[in-house]
Amino acid sequence: MVVNSEDGRELRSFKFKDEDQTQEVRAVERRILLETLANELPPETVRFSSKLAKIQSSENGETLLQLTDGTTLLAKIVIGCEGIRSPIAKWMGFSEPRYVGYSAFRGLGVYPDGQPFAANVNYIYGRGLRAGYVPVSPTKVYWFICYNSPSSPGPKITDPALLRKQAKELVNNWPEELIRLIDLSPDETISKTLLVDRWLWPGLSPPASTGKVVLVGDAWHPMTPNLGQGACCALEDSVILTRKLADAIKSGPTAIEGALRAYGEERWPRVFPLTVRANLVGSLLQWDNQLVCSIRNNIVIPKLVRLGPVLEHTNFECEPLKA
Repeated sequence: MVVNSEDGRELRSFKFKDEDQTQEVRAVERRILLETLANELPPETVRFSSKLAKIQSSENGETLLQLTDGTTLLAKIVIGCEGIRSPIAKWMGFSEPRYVGYSAFRGLGVYPDGQPFAANVNYIYGRGLRAGYVPVSPTKVYWFICYNSPSSPGPKITDPALLRKQAKELVNNWPEELIRLIDLSPDETISKTLLVDRWLWPGLSPPASTGKVVLVGDAWHPMTPNLGQGACCALEDSVILTRKLADAIKSGPTAIEGALRAYGEERWPRVFPLTVRANLVGSLLQWDNQLVCSIRNNIVIPKLVRLGPVLEHTNFECEPLKA
């Protein structure tokens, strides 16, 4: 990892294994991850581009799903994993995710002849503004820019040219490699997102499951990306949920509902603290006070932060699933 200030000064650099033997970083393009998982399923298992229009319980204990393309499905078990604006979560009584006060541009720089960067996670910290980039393949480099923005940022912008222009204006005087990454990003990879989360307060938030409907990943516990654990937690959810269902699914409806409740009870102590921690880390990194940023850059990052305690949340022990 290499951490720089906006003027290009190196604040700190280190190797993960030198700081903590348990740590490593693997960057994977989301599209590749999803395609790899989908390709392990039988053909026609996944029906793409079929958004949910309505969900309701049926009289026989199953769940009726109506899709926007007009299809109606009767499901024995529903696993809602459709992201932060999940209609299933809304149906279950969850509140809308809360905007945290800053937004993010993201993109994927493409180098057809090979990207020039070393295997580093690169961060650049400014005032109320930060950026980062990391190689995800021999030819692609992921980048992001987080910036403070008002709670009502106006209508959503989808024009790639305008998004590219806005992103470059934010970091106009920052290191040249970041500007070039933005220029080399195909239109379809550039996005702008309001960052949100949902805190699962004990006793106040609904449980992860209702009957035989259960939530996974961002649909249940959206968190800010400051710890790099959002998709990781969704994968953890999937493994634990699969393990809980493996035996229960042979035993009938009552056992299934118990398995879904057990999944939520096991996962809550992990995902709630991570959501809070990600929020607090983001708040610290988005400071725009000049004095506070100076202390962060000259004292906290170079001399005080230790990787082991900062990244201990990534250590998740999981036995392999049995066939």
